[in-house]
Order: sequence, then C-alpha cells, then structure tokens
Amino acid sequence: MWVKKTRLCDLLGIEYPVIQAAMPWISNPELAAAVSEAGGMGVVTPTATMAPDGNPVQNLRAVIQRVRNLTAHPFGTGLYLGHPEIEELVRVIIDEGARVAITYGGSPALFTSRLKDAEIRVLHVVATVRHARSAEAQGVDAVITEGVESGGVQGWDELPTIVLTPQVRDAVEVPVVAGGGVADGRGLLAVLALGADGAYVGTRFAATRECAAHQRYKEAIVSAVDTGTVVVARTHRPMRVLKGECAQRLRNSSLGSDPHHLTAAEWEGALSTRNIRAGALEGRLNEGLAWCGASAGLVSDIVGAAEVMKALVKGADEALHQLTSGWQRE
Repeated sequence: MWVKKTRLCDLLGIEYPVIQAAMPWISNPELAAAVSEAGGMGVVTPTATMAPDGNPVQNLRAVIQRVRNLTAHPFGTGLYLGHPEIEELVRVIIDEGARVAITYGGSPALFTSRLKDAEIRVLHVVATVRHARSAEAQGVDAVITEGVESGGVQGWDELPTIVLTPQVRDAVEVPVVAGGGVADGRGLLAVLALGADGAYVGTRFAATRECAAHQRYKEAIVSAVDTGTVVVARTHRPMRVLKGECAQRLRNSSLGSDPHHLTAAEWEGALSTRNIRAGALEGRLNEGLAWCGASAGLVSDIVGAAEVMKALVKGADEALHQLTSGWQRE
C-alpha cells in the first residue's frame, strides 16, 4: 500500500502514519490499544474516564498500566502543559516507562529535554509556523499542526490545515503530523500530499465502539452535517464544538457587555474541563460543550477503531488510484 511507510512510522515504530488524537476524558486505554493493534498509534490522556473529583495523576498511572496490558504496540500519552499538576504527570510517564508524549497548550521548552532524557519521543502540537520552529529548536521529535478544522481548543489565528501544514513542512526538518479535518482516506492522502508525514485524527475515533465517549455524543457526531460545529469563545479561549444550547449561549455572549450576558466567572465555568466532561463523557450535550472537529460531517457510522484504521489506509490508496488512473504516462 502506498501510505504504508513514512518518517513518522520509523520514528514511532508503527505500521501506518496515523495517530489517534489526545482527547481529554475519552482517550481511554481500550481505544488507544485498538488503534495501536491496527497499526496506528493510540493515545491516552490523564483524565480518561476519570470521575469529576478524580486524581489525574493516579488516573494516568492506571491508564498507562491498563493500555500496556492490552497491547504490546507503541502508544502515546497526551500532556496538557498548562495542567496544574503537570510536574507530577510528567513524572508518572517517566516512571511508567512511556515511550511517546504528545504535548500541547504550553511552551515545549518546559519539559521536552526532561522527557527526551528519559528516552521518550516528544511530539508537540502547534498552530503557527513560528510555534513549529520554536518547538523544533527545543528538540521535539515531531510537530503536529492544528488546523482550525480540528475539534477542541484552537489556535488564535484560525489557520486551516491545508495552508498551515505545507508552510510548517517548509519551515522545519522534523516530521510533521497534520491535525484537523481528517476523517477518511481522502483526508489522509491530502495531508500526505501537503507534505505531512502522517495524520492526527480525533473526531473519527471518538465515534468508535471502543471510545469511552457517551453514546449520545457519538450519535451526535454521526448526525452532524457540514455546518454541525462552531467555534465559540473566540476572544477568550477559542474551541470548536458541536452546535447545541450551551454552544449557542456562548456564541451570543461576550465578556463585559451587559447583565444579560455571561460574566467572566460564567465564561470560565462554561469553558471548564468539567463542562467538557459533561458533554463528551456524560452525554449532557445541551448543558456541556462537546468538542468536535468539522470533519464530523464525514462520519456516518459508529464502528470499531480497527475498521476506521483500515478505511483510512484503504481509502487513501483508492483515492490515489482514482486520481492517477486517468493520467497519461510518457
């Protein structure tokens, strides 16, 4: 198959250039193991299936041990660098012998050298060329571009994957992984054509049987159309979510406007991690925010993670064959 090997595969020891995105609350061991077993790289997060009052440090240790019992293949751990217990979380993945860390939401200067000293591969999420260059200068092994199509927290400049990825590819020497908008084989082929060494896929893997996401959340992804998501809180903390009552309330509100709009404290409450948990893990879609990429319009069913992996790779090959079958050969 044409997409079988890239520099990302060599770097991570995986068969296909696909990484399942680090999704707070729902990147559980069963999902990560299924993706890794199918040839990609699954990723777990410290809050995976954790109770609202749970301890993310203890939870991460249990999550890593659980996924290791489920697969002998490589898997990654997502680390939000702004987490108040980030020091302890870093210590856990080092103690547990994790091999890959995906860092985001902070400066790569904070922990990259420490992680690499422990022989952990570091992939850092970036939203601009400047961020990519900075991450490379700090020694990361690869960068993940985050286009505006992606679900969850956005870059302030809202650069689309199709223009961000090739510019980052031209700016750095390390492997580039493209995130945002990839949900099928056509998307995988497209980002490889843009110069990426692989794809970072979240929303498509959220709608799988193994994912810990609530069934209502999965069904909402499947039901979403091309305009089914929206970016909220652009002036505060931009994030792409499924359209719903909570999302609409945020869209209609602004800080410091009038008493009928949300206060700063209400904004923080609406954008809190527990509110994200309410949408994704508990299925309370009208009360909480459900992170979701614009690729939801491409998701039509809830299947196994292995089926998603197969469809991505086979679909990319088929798209390439269809594209080139009519070309004349000299």
